[in-house]
Amino acid sequence: MNFESLIDWGYIAASILFIVGLKQMNAPETARRGNAISGVGMLIAVVATLLSRGLSFEWIALGVVIGSAVGAFAAYRVRMTAMPEMVALFNGLGGLASLLVGWVEYDRNPASPFATIVAIYLTVLIGAVTFTGSVVAYARLAETVLSGKPFLFRGQQFANGLVVAALVLLGVVVCVDPANAYPYLLAAIALSLVLGVMSVVPIGGADMPVVISLLNSYSGLAAAAAGFVILNKVLIVSGSLVGASGIILTSIMCKAMNRSLGHVLFSGFGAASPAASGAGHGGVASAVTADEAYYVFEAARSVVFVPGYGMAVAQAQHTVKELGQLLEANGCEVQFAVHPVAGRMPGHMNVLLAEADVPYEQLVEMDDINPAMPAVDLAVVIGANDVVNPAARDDASSPIYGMPIINVDYARTVYVLKRSMAAGFAGLENPLFFKPNVRMLFGDAKASIQAIVAQFKG
Repeated sequence: MNFESLIDWGYIAASILFIVGLKQMNAPETARRGNAISGVGMLIAVVATLLSRGLSFEWIALGVVIGSAVGAFAAYRVRMTAMPEMVALFNGLGGLASLLVGWVEYDRNPASPFATIVAIYLTVLIGAVTFTGSVVAYARLAETVLSGKPFLFRGQQFANGLVVAALVLLGVVVCVDPANAYPYLLAAIALSLVLGVMSVVPIGGADMPVVISLLNSYSGLAAAAAGFVILNKVLIVSGSLVGASGIILTSIMCKAMNRSLGHVLFSGFGAASPAASGAGHGGVASAVTADEAYYVFEAARSVVFVPGYGMAVAQAQHTVKELGQLLEANGCEVQFAVHPVAGRMPGHMNVLLAEADVPYEQLVEMDDINPAMPAVDLAVVIGANDVVNPAARDDASSPIYGMPIINVDYARTVYVLKRSMAAGFAGLENPLFFKPNVRMLFGDAKASIQAIVAQFKG
């Protein structure tokens, strides 16, 4: 068996492991095993690629050292609350890598066959859009340069349409006469970078889970196109898997919000949303202390925790698990209801609960917990806002009307753990806070739960 056959067999094995690993990630119980299987597949793919002739191992070694150092430092320093930004940044770097691959291949051989030139153009276009779009998503999630509010201006969609039309025209020029089209390719790269910014700035913070999954899909498509450019089979397969799974996840996110992808991308949701002041509801939010809340926890026979981004900010997942264990020891049934778009990236709450080793069997999906909610003694909302907002169910004038929510207000008693009455990331008023069976437990969520844990232990 020659080297080329060995490489091909390595790519086939890696592709099979990617598919099996992705399938394993479909369930929490097997997700870790799936991640390990995919990691083995990537190791095989890297080793097979290193067997290729004509590689500059000095530059590869330098890249591995620098990349490993930066990656290890980032992984060590990143907070769990910053994981959505990190994912957005990874998507952007994947797009940038594809962009550079396409650009370098064109520079090496501008007289490539027509099919290769088309693949190069798609690679640089999708890669550039992914890169700058992900940078904007990173800035919006980090709330350093950009806030969670969408940025809109008159004629925005028309301007985007002009940019897309110009990119189509430049694509025709580059593909028809690639040998003399280098300036046009540079212009296409510049416009693609602009399009990435223009396509994400109108999207508000509340829609970031959808944006993250969509950009993930873009990075996969860019990688697949790069695979066609350099004729790398495993890159084509892995990129296609990421692209397809990202599109499927995007569809799931949109369904979970009862909105179309077009509405997410172009509506500017959250640009003029009212603040959560309680006006118009004719009610007053009732507060409770941790000492008072303890007695309801102690008497409850069934408790459902509904985590949100506030749990990530407070790093309360381990304390919540400890409280759950104490409740179970007290004869209480404990469950965790996870909404598909809770947090700021797909699966954000699942990641936090898995980090705290919360048993998988305690995680319940929205559609399964809602029918049982009227029989629940206590629902505990930890930092979630929009995914428990009854306006989505009851108020036809609400921007989120029709969005499936977790019906925590149907429980006998509801505790909402928040630092203040401020609105969530979407900036929407939440009438849940003013319902008669709801009590607000103000303060840092971790400190509040620790106080309740101390009562159980005391």
